[in-house]
Amino acid sequence: MFRNQYDTDVTTWSPTGRLFQVEYAMEAVKQGSAAIGLRSRSHVVLACVNKAQSELSSHQKKIFKVDDHIGVAIAGLTADGRVLSRYMRSESINHSFTYESPLPVGRLVVHLADKAQVCTQRSWKRPYGVGLLVGGLDESGAHLYYNCPSGNYFEYQAFAIGSRSQAAKTYLERRFESFADSSREDLIKDAILAVRETLQGETLKSSLCTVSILGVGEPFHFLDQETIQKVIDTFEKVSGEEEGEGEDGEGEAEAAAAAATAPAEQGGQDVAPMEI
Repeated sequence: MFRNQYDTDVTTWSPTGRLFQVEYAMEAVKQGSAAIGLRSRSHVVLACVNKAQSELSSHQKKIFKVDDHIGVAIAGLTADGRVLSRYMRSESINHSFTYESPLPVGRLVVHLADKAQVCTQRSWKRPYGVGLLVGGLDESGAHLYYNCPSGNYFEYQAFAIGSRSQAAKTYLERRFESFADSSREDLIKDAILAVRETLQGETLKSSLCTVSILGVGEPFHFLDQETIQKVIDTFEKVSGEEEGEGEDGEGEAEAAAAAATAPAEQGGQDVAPMEI
């Protein structure tokens, strides 16, 4: 991915109007383990894939609590995500201490985007190599934002970032119209199903994903492994029953077809076969 003299400095523009160092930081987000967020009118769910560097190590934490009403999921360089989540936590505490009210989610996202943008305009800094899904609840309702290393931010109904996130995006795009009116349980189920789409053949287990939720009357917290496994068992059982019903229906159809063709074969033994 070497681009000659135009990618040695974050402040150097290429002739085509691109900042390659910023694009490389955005590429780092795609290399991280998948993170997924979705929201309804009253709840926000954040989920991520637990990916360890080796069988001998534990996975790194990818979802962080900022405040009782805000949480963040990251994909990319975990060290950068940890520093930014600490900055968000500090901003939230300072606002609560000064104004005695929770920090609005949109305002925090703007502060975070401004901090990321500075790193794209200083030659002695590098862009943060992490993407953040910021979920929160304030007076205007539930929100889900994506903060990009370039300093841009976008609000979504549902979104996925990280490696193999396109499969999760496809699932969310098919279902997002129903998310606004989804119940808390349905939102958790959709988040876990979206995580399963990113595994591509691996068996989904509670140890492979982390799920957090916040909502009206429900401060930010993580779901325990037992709760996640119960949800996984529920929809796997349903899918198994549907497959069994499909196989039974095919067997009955084949039996009926065989019974219908048997008399015809017996009665037409002396008839010459048709040419095809």
